[in-house]
Amino acid sequence: MNIVCLDMEGVLVPEIWIAFAEETGIPELKRTTRDEPDYNKLMRFRLDILKEHGLGLKEIQETIGKIDPLPGAREFLDELRRTTQVIILSDTFEQFAKPLMEKLNWPTIMCNTLEVAPDGEITDFHMRVENSKLSTVKALQSIGYETIASGDSHNDLAMIQASKAGFLFRSTDAIKAEYPEIPAYEEFDDLLAAIKAAL
Repeated sequence: MNIVCLDMEGVLVPEIWIAFAEETGIPELKRTTRDEPDYNKLMRFRLDILKEHGLGLKEIQETIGKIDPLPGAREFLDELRRTTQVIILSDTFEQFAKPLMEKLNWPTIMCNTLEVAPDGEITDFHMRVENSKLSTVKALQSIGYETIASGDSHNDLAMIQASKAGFLFRSTDAIKAEYPEIPAYEEFDDLLAAIKAAL
């Protein structure tokens, strides 16, 4: 019994915060988990910048509405889902993910949630569980699944290393250099072939 666990941003869709940084002209918001391994620290930083600029959920959702999956991502995901079970494990939020899931043909996603004030200010965030990607992979393994995982960032490494097979996809040169033992791919066809070989 296999289940594939995929990261979302950087793997299937562009990074939401980078798109929002470009839309708003706030370069500080380009910082992602590729740059900052501590997700709580990263999100606190982002919420402070949003507050400073008077930006909230509405503005971010407007940007997300313009984001399309990476070229080939939907076809990759459709083919993978015809082959095996797939779950997207993301540190994004329910309030961000829905329009992107629609464009990806409604795959299963497990993510987190935001606390939003009546005026739309994002006041806090709640992680589904600590170390959510690793915790989810271990939970799946505890109920009889073997996991195969792929992602691009620091926050994907634990689930990749804990799985029977794991792959970096379109990661940074720094992460690839630091973890040379993890196979790294740049094209969906190559990732698909590697996953199928591991099933």
